Amino acid sequence: MYVVWSAVLLVLVLVALAVAVRLARRRTEYTFAQYVLWIIARLLTRWLWRAELPPQLPFSTGQGGVIVCNHRSSIDPFFVQSCARRPVHWMVAREFCEQRIFRWLARTCEVIPVNRGGIDTQSTKAAIRLASRGGLVGMLPEGRINLTDQLLLPVRPGAILVALKARVPILPCYIDGAPYAGSIWSPFLMSARTRLVMGELMDLSAYYERTQEADVVPELARQVAREIARLAGRPDFEPQLAGRKWMPDRDGAGESTSQS
Repeated sequence: MYVVWSAVLLVLVLVALAVAVRLARRRTEYTFAQYVLWIIARLLTRWLWRAELPPQLPFSTGQGGVIVCNHRSSIDPFFVQSCARRPVHWMVAREFCEQRIFRWLARTCEVIPVNRGGIDTQSTKAAIRLASRGGLVGMLPEGRINLTDQLLLPVRPGAILVALKARVPILPCYIDGAPYAGSIWSPFLMSARTRLVMGELMDLSAYYERTQEADVVPELARQVAREIARLAGRPDFEPQLAGRKWMPDRDGAGESTSQS
């Protein structure tokens, strides 16, 4: 009899948990699978990496935008996504999206596959469409994990192009203390004390009609990078721009799952 009642109690607890998850998910824009992954990300960021996070992203319901941050670890998107109540479509290197172990995760998280090096026109257009329709796009302007002593690697202008074409604001962020030990999976075996500093939304509407001017996009890219530096407590840092075909040398960066 004791075994029967224990089994009944376990079933009731599981049912209650399932109902609670479904009710909580209704307050977000995630699918069920995305919501489960979001909960896992929240647990990892809070308990394993002891992250200090803002309560939520500053975008209003249905507002599109581009989120940019520095890149020190393969898990950088986890910290931003943990503050979001809807999917952030991160631009991710295509070779990782095609790996069997990563394929389902990439598809479920609705990432945007992108080719390394240069400008991937197809991926950029996909990002513009998503943002212009009210979606959030996540981009890492350094293009690679920064393993140097510099605050930022030379930045690419892709995020600026997407924001201007989609006519949406940019949200700069700075991540401090994200763990990384040379491989994509290494952070999951490491503890850390991480902090996400979120800036204000940057309104680029004054530049929507000026994308053809040669100095507009580069200067806006520098402004965004300076804002990331300010959030890091380094207002004196002067960012550099990456060339069109720029690729970091072996001492300058590690592998990355995200691009811009």
